[in-house]
Amino acid sequence: MTPAALAQLVRETAVDVLSTRGLDPAALPGAVTIERPRNPEHGDYATNLALQTAKKLGVVPRDLAGWLAQALTATDAIASADVAGPGFLNIRLAADAQGDIVRQVLTEGDRYGRGDQLAGTRVNLEFVSANPTGPIHLGGTRWAAVGDALGRILAANGGDVTREYYFNDAGAQIDRFVRSLIAAAKGEPAPEDGYAGGYISDIAAEVLRQEPSALTAPDSHEVFRRVGVNLMFEEIKRDLHDFGTDFDVYFHENSLHESGAVGAVVERLKASGSLYAKDGAWWLRSTEFGDDKDRVVVKSDGDTAYIAGDIAYFLDKRSRGFDLCIYMLGADHHGYIGRLKAAAAAVGDDPAAVEVLIGQMVNLVSDGKPVRMSKRAGTVITMQDLVEAVGVDAARYAMIRSSVDSSLDVDLDLLRKRSNDNPVFYVQYAHSRLASLLRNAAELGVEPGDALDLLTHDREGDLIRTLGEFPRVVAAAGELREPHRVARFLEELAGTYHRFYEACRVLPRGDEEVGELHRARLRLCAATRQVFVNGLALLGVTAPERM
Repeated sequence: MTPAALAQLVRETAVDVLSTRGLDPAALPGAVTIERPRNPEHGDYATNLALQTAKKLGVVPRDLAGWLAQALTATDAIASADVAGPGFLNIRLAADAQGDIVRQVLTEGDRYGRGDQLAGTRVNLEFVSANPTGPIHLGGTRWAAVGDALGRILAANGGDVTREYYFNDAGAQIDRFVRSLIAAAKGEPAPEDGYAGGYISDIAAEVLRQEPSALTAPDSHEVFRRVGVNLMFEEIKRDLHDFGTDFDVYFHENSLHESGAVGAVVERLKASGSLYAKDGAWWLRSTEFGDDKDRVVVKSDGDTAYIAGDIAYFLDKRSRGFDLCIYMLGADHHGYIGRLKAAAAAVGDDPAAVEVLIGQMVNLVSDGKPVRMSKRAGTVITMQDLVEAVGVDAARYAMIRSSVDSSLDVDLDLLRKRSNDNPVFYVQYAHSRLASLLRNAAELGVEPGDALDLLTHDREGDLIRTLGEFPRVVAAAGELREPHRVARFLEELAGTYHRFYEACRVLPRGDEEVGELHRARLRLCAATRQVFVNGLALLGVTAPERM
């Protein structure tokens, strides 16, 4: 019985108890809270339902908890239910009901842990969106891993998710990039405000290979822009793909200007009175919609500011039928939270359709010291640098396993270790150990059994209940937009499995006869392996059969 099933049983039981005693079941909360006690001696699960409800019913919480305990223990699924403190209820499952979790995992297979909380919701998830002026740096690498994992988790919760990359191919940064390419092609130093690094020389050389007359062509700047930006972007997409992150849509910022969408939104805002003229510029009344200050939409020189494109882009997303637009932005974009929500309100849309996640900085550490220099980019560490140093799985897992709300120090020495000190190794090793165990069982002709009521050892119970938590973890990770919850759960599961394995013999030794307990434990191991597979898949990390 999973926590969700137990919560339903407790609520149904409470409805019967209250109805029998002439009390109103409407006082019950819509959802019953079921938690695992910190101290296993207090039971398998606990609920505060009596404390939540007693005052509304005019009864003593301990009395209500006692009535519930009596009714629950009369069911086949509950071994015991005890009242604790002012009215908590500690519950122990019957062994067979606990075994239902194992059966459910294996029945649902790769769908175990999935839910329908976002069913019918179309989600546009925009992340990375690095300027096509250089390789993806560590901040973008973090978003590539976290964003891809979040997309998988939202889909696992029933969402119809589109992963989108906003290709910033308009603006001053592109002009600086092109001027840097031209300087490199001429053998000159990079412009003072330009880009340096070996990748600039590489791309400039490739432009000249593809367009030998690029430096002397009348439209030399446009040739370097067209070819150079495309080369840079293709490299970015290749690096992302190699990192396990692919996008459904690559949206070009320049298309908003070329199509007239930016100009149209400016006129729309003027017509609605959402813009006002001041100091030769046009300003959005964004403070009226919750922003901390009004924003310039059209600058005094007549050029539109970035926010004009942002508003046009939001409207384009909504016109494509997305119910929720999630933007995953870097630490220096905190002002975008209020700005984008205000922009949505200014065009008459629902600010709740906009959600902005801010990710903090990433630092690399080796030998206890910061790693600062990239061989190729010159000034920053890139995604490619990190992958070459530790591999895709370790890089992705390291980026995902911590909350994006805090800055992250990535220890290269730790990620290179093949030991339990390395979190990704610890989790993957647990899976490979299970895979090896199941292979050995097959070679010995030992088949998993279904006498799961024999699994009464404390370590067996710990492992089963941990498996039962997986759907709640996936749901919380989706609701809170926190993929790291899945990674931390897998680490907890690995520890719980290792403790089970040390305490409970799964396969018989020597000439020992195969018993039903061996077979039941083997089925538990198969379920545990399935949850590792499902969890690692949500993170985009492999589940190796051998290590």
